[in-house]
Amino acid sequence: MIPQGGTIQPDTEVVESLDQPSLTYRLNLQEGTLSGQIDGLEAIKQAVAKVLQTRRFEHLIYSSDYGHELYDVIGRDPLWAYAEIERHIKEALLQDDRILSVDDMNISFAGETAMAEFTVRTVYGPFAMTKEVREDV
Repeated sequence: MIPQGGTIQPDTEVVESLDQPSLTYRLNLQEGTLSGQIDGLEAIKQAVAKVLQTRRFEHLIYSSDYGHELYDVIGRDPLWAYAEIERHIKEALLQDDRILSVDDMNISFAGETAMAEFTVRTVYGPFAMTKEVREDV
């Protein structure tokens, strides 16, 4: 016997999308302390800095979508490394739905180090960011 009961009727269910708040604790990364709270653009800047400091798959507390995979691109062909650095940074940051795009990527190489400069466009406005990529990142 097939159970009889409620059915989902098309066009009867309305699903609303709610914006998630960006209110979070202010991290002082130099001193390793928390002090107060931040919201909006400052919270996203902090989130971007945190994502770019965290290796993907290294900490079980984070999902597999969190962090970067920049640690294996240095020491290879610079043209390949340029494309991979750009891809890894965009992939890591665009997981956050508050970030609309990562643009104006400029990557320079000096020995075994690369410096990536880019603009992060968010729902709160754009900001410039830099990320140093080394073999031991």
